[in-house]
Amino acid sequence: MQIQPKASHFIDGAYVDDVAGTPIAVVYPATGEQIATVHAATPAIVDQAIVAAKRAQKQWAAMSGTERGRILRRAADMIRAQNRDLSILETYDTGKPLQETLVADATSGADALEYFGGLAGSLTGEHIPMGEDWVYTVREPLGVCVGIGAWNYPTQIACWKAAPALACGNAMIFKPSETTPLCALKVAEILCDAGLPAGLFNVVQGMGEVGGSLVTDPRVDKVSLTGSVPTGKKVYAAAAAQMKHVTMELGGKSPLIIFDDADLDNAVGGAINGNFYSSGQVCSNGTRVFVQKGLKEAFLQRLTERLQNAVIGDPLDEATNFGPMVSEAQLNIVAGYIEKGQAEGARLVSGGKRLDQKGWFLEPTVFADVSDDMIIAREEIFGPVMAVLDFEDEDEVIARANDTEFGLSAGVFTKDLTRAHRVIGKLEAGSCFINSYNDAPVEAPFGGVKASGVGRENSKEAIQHYSQVKSVYVRMGDVEAAF
Repeated sequence: MQIQPKASHFIDGAYVDDVAGTPIAVVYPATGEQIATVHAATPAIVDQAIVAAKRAQKQWAAMSGTERGRILRRAADMIRAQNRDLSILETYDTGKPLQETLVADATSGADALEYFGGLAGSLTGEHIPMGEDWVYTVREPLGVCVGIGAWNYPTQIACWKAAPALACGNAMIFKPSETTPLCALKVAEILCDAGLPAGLFNVVQGMGEVGGSLVTDPRVDKVSLTGSVPTGKKVYAAAAAQMKHVTMELGGKSPLIIFDDADLDNAVGGAINGNFYSSGQVCSNGTRVFVQKGLKEAFLQRLTERLQNAVIGDPLDEATNFGPMVSEAQLNIVAGYIEKGQAEGARLVSGGKRLDQKGWFLEPTVFADVSDDMIIAREEIFGPVMAVLDFEDEDEVIARANDTEFGLSAGVFTKDLTRAHRVIGKLEAGSCFINSYNDAPVEAPFGGVKASGVGRENSKEAIQHYSQVKSVYVRMGDVEAAF
């Protein structure tokens, strides 16, 4: 398949380029080889995208929600029809195994377009009777939205941001991560082929300065970022300076609590999903695995056994179920955390080594006997490193689980559902799981509390973050005035 895109950017319904922009090498994580090149957006490219979005948004907002939804649903069908090619491109972009991308990436993007396409025609206001008078409300679009993506889910994130934005009548300019610039271009192309008017979904490439120019442009009304907490704080501050609407989907150091009555294999499976899916490069991962002391050794033994089933290798081979880090830089960051864990005295149970082969492969790594004050238990690693911590009772583990600046996700494994609901009710996190981990259906809100973010993606909640309400008071009688 064609890996090198037709051009670096997609603006006003067409591929465009400006080779004066800084070249960005696209590197395949499984081999370390450069597979494509794009150019960062110049100021002229950024301006072209904003002008196109401003023009197109007015026309789009004037259409009925049903008409808008029809186009989004058509795009969803087209994505599903092209799922294999899009999944292969996602694997080249990120290094994630094709076994995973076939079921978790473009399909999730299609779900978002279908779901919000279905909602688009239902976005109505309300009638509020006031005696003879009455008030009505109208849900209106915000205008031009900027989406800034992360490198771990380039197709999914582009669709998660575009679908509610477009359903509400907005335009979007999407800047992918410079590490994974390919997939969003195909999303833009498919949306256009599905009938989306030119200019409504534009893709511009670049690093932080391009994102900064979009965030601070006064013609932009909303910013939605998926990224790290430090980046989120900078973007949030820049948006606040101009009173822009924001959604911040940031990082986490989420607790996964396993009580000693939990089903052992299900708990181990949840811990594997919450630490090693996408080679651990998932913001909501439950990387602090609290295991009640009565189950600890059995948990570690079963986990070690199941890790032998990890098939590490060519991500394009569908037998492979564990791929490389997205970049050499990320591999080095994660390897540094593994060294810190060993230096702090955590017990290395499994993994910990880089594979002696091409690409940026790191073994699934498990530390036991981790204490709350260790760096590997405090900081987001964003790689395949699990920290297993002991606990004795419920109140203790709740206090320890909440002792973090983050609040993205949390999970509980127990056969006692009364306890499960009680514990989840006390955990400070936005996206929670009982006897499961990291499920993210489009029907459910996704997002965090505390430093992990502002606002929610997916579900009906996302509509609140891509629209605003106008209220109109209608007086049926005469106006009384003091003079």
